[in-house]
Amino acid sequence: MLVLALAVTTALAGCSGSPAPQDAERSADNGAAGETEGSKGEDGGDKGEPAPVVDVSTITEFQQSPSLEGKDLPPVKDRLPEVPKLTNEMPASMLNYEIGRYGGTLRTVTSVIDWDADVFVMNNEPLLNTPGILGEEITGNVLEGYEMSEDEKVFTFKMRKGLKWSDGEPVTTEDVRFTIEDILFNKELTPIFPAYLHSGGKATGTPMKFELVDEYTFKISFGEPYGGLLIGLAIQGWRGYQQFIRPAHYLKKFHVKYTPLEQLEPEIRKAGFKKGEWVNLFNDKDIINTELTNKKAIGFPVLTPWMIVKSTQTTATFERNPYYFKIDSAGNQLPYIDSIQSTLVQDIEMVTLKTISGEVDFSRESAALVKMPLYRENEKNGYKALLANMHVTPTDIFLNLTHKDETWRKVTQDVRFRQALNMALNRDEIIDAIYYGFAVPSKFQDSAFDLEAANKLLDDMGMTKGSDGFRVGPDGKKFTIPFEVGAQAPDIVPLTELVSEMWKQLGLDVTMKVIDSTLWGKRREANELKATMIWTHTPLWYMSDWGQGYWGTLWEMYHSSGGKKGEKPPANVQELYDLIDQAAIANPTDAQAIIEQVKQKMGEELFYFVHIGDVKQPLIVNEKLRNIPGEEGFAIATNFSGEQFFFAD
Repeated sequence: MLVLALAVTTALAGCSGSPAPQDAERSADNGAAGETEGSKGEDGGDKGEPAPVVDVSTITEFQQSPSLEGKDLPPVKDRLPEVPKLTNEMPASMLNYEIGRYGGTLRTVTSVIDWDADVFVMNNEPLLNTPGILGEEITGNVLEGYEMSEDEKVFTFKMRKGLKWSDGEPVTTEDVRFTIEDILFNKELTPIFPAYLHSGGKATGTPMKFELVDEYTFKISFGEPYGGLLIGLAIQGWRGYQQFIRPAHYLKKFHVKYTPLEQLEPEIRKAGFKKGEWVNLFNDKDIINTELTNKKAIGFPVLTPWMIVKSTQTTATFERNPYYFKIDSAGNQLPYIDSIQSTLVQDIEMVTLKTISGEVDFSRESAALVKMPLYRENEKNGYKALLANMHVTPTDIFLNLTHKDETWRKVTQDVRFRQALNMALNRDEIIDAIYYGFAVPSKFQDSAFDLEAANKLLDDMGMTKGSDGFRVGPDGKKFTIPFEVGAQAPDIVPLTELVSEMWKQLGLDVTMKVIDSTLWGKRREANELKATMIWTHTPLWYMSDWGQGYWGTLWEMYHSSGGKKGEKPPANVQELYDLIDQAAIANPTDAQAIIEQVKQKMGEELFYFVHIGDVKQPLIVNEKLRNIPGEEGFAIATNFSGEQFFFAD
């Protein structure tokens, strides 16, 4: 569950004007090891060594994968930046990190053409990093470090001297200047400047200002305090380094400022665009982080651990980036695993069949809690089925309060109606029937099950029952809740069926239709859905994701466009938006306190139903795969540490 998105202790050092540590130190205990079969390593002993605590500046000897030997490459030391990134994707408290061994192919599986969510997250490299995606610390990542002014308006970023693109070209502030001045501030390429890069983190604020200091230093400044920017660059919205850094040496060939239009015309025609459409050509050639598993990314310079090199109708192959900037504490250039093979299958059921047959080394995105008994039953096929924390609440329930139907609006915007529906949700039954006990009732919304009180609230609203036993709306007609859901996750359909039966006990007519996920998205954007079910990132305090686009489509449109589109929200909704906006720009300590106010308001208003929490997410991993955090922390955080995985021999 990836839609298809930040810190405390280190960030506070930045608040005082001092730079954040370049890299976090790591310590770990020894781990187990075994013999690899299927995906096999090529080098090293039969047991990983514990990673010692080191200062990255003391590491002077570096090693590379044997797979790179014999290739026309500079020595590994010359391919690394002067200050390599000492990997710290997982907090030491959550991972007994071992010094790994090189080699092997990691097998993943997907049912979506040109997209593998697990590979995307493993390859997603943000500018800054928050270990375990917890938002408790911010360190350098692609950027070596940062400073934040005391007034939280000016941010100075230091790049890694000697950092190189996957084709060996140097990464400098020219890449930053090109990205900001020639892409972000180019209205042809970026008609709408990103809202989060305005003062206040919203479209109505003034755009950020950019200053190039030297070859490896640049500044970003805002007209008002914006302490939340750092967490935004580290994790919010799953943004990658492409926000500020793109390969200028490659993309200038397709930019009319650097290559005359007449010289671009052959490329424009070749790409299938009309004469003069250089913007379409540029956007086609400019591969952003969410496109790095797409076949068109072949040959595009990257900073990721693996890069796509081949794509067929059934498989996509990713090979190690010989210029990758991270190392372990023994000086080994990462990643340990040489390649990834992503297999495309017909549907999610085929994903399950390949998984339980032992043909998949790592799977999180497509693993489903409802299939956990099946996974455990087939662990004999060479994998382990773990349970970690889910980074979303997976099946939140939404009533679109801004649908054009006036009767629907009058009923659903009455908080008593939402309170009644909330009381009719039997959380215990949901947790037992759908989640096998691996969840708890919501912690910030009232979870009491009380059908009698729920019915009384509807009676008080005047929603009497007709001769057919169904309640009527203020127009005197039977009031219907028409669920339309996609099958984006395996628990959505069965839970919608269960919720429908629960709400029918209130005398409400509840219907359900399963529609294609693409159609579902189009209907949502067109404000045509009345009731649906999807996930939100409520466990991640920094995501600012409270389902605003689902329960208040037109209000959110108004808010995000600065009042240019949609419909002005009522006062109680605007109060919520104000709190969310405040949290987005505040420093982490203040932001988390504001988020508690958001939760309180969500509990009172019930704009949507977050009925359960602390849901578990299966992780399917080859039993020989090491440096897997296991069942602590967020499951998706494991993907972020993919360059640390290795196969024991």
